[in-house]
Amino acid sequence: MRAPEDVPSEDSGPANLLGEGRMRPQWPFYWISRVNQRYAETLQARLKHLDLDVSRWRVLMSLHEDDLLSVSEIAEYAVLKLSTTTKIVQRLVADGMVTTQPRASDARVTEVRLTDEGDRIRRLARAQAEAVFARAFTVEATDELAGLNELLEKVFTRLNDADTPARRARRERDQ
Repeated sequence: MRAPEDVPSEDSGPANLLGEGRMRPQWPFYWISRVNQRYAETLQARLKHLDLDVSRWRVLMSLHEDDLLSVSEIAEYAVLKLSTTTKIVQRLVADGMVTTQPRASDARVTEVRLTDEGDRIRRLARAQAEAVFARAFTVEATDELAGLNELLEKVFTRLNDADTPARRARRERDQ
């Protein structure tokens, strides 16, 4: 079996930075996963009294940044599968937090908009998220935070650029 072309050789650059030692403390994806899980658990606990989960919060926050978004755009911004996003939007409609309408230029596209109630809940949820943020990052760490965001964006871009045909096909199928 031939190795994929994008797999680094044993002596190549960044892959060699890990060395032969213990993987967990040196593997950045270990820490990214742990931080994301801890963040989600902490935020979930704080959102519970608002009858929100992290996925519903992401949808509400996506809509706050843009007046109208398609369900596909929300899925992209909220980092959710399209089918999951569709179900969340349906629940938010039933809860009176969003409204939907066909896009004027293409009736096949469903656009979503926050209601006043949805924006009220979003503001309350945002306050909870800001409390989690304040606990995780200190004012003194502003430069570190900017550097962290810059580094994570670069990693995301590199991983996105390394997109495989199988991932693209799966993503297109899920849309």
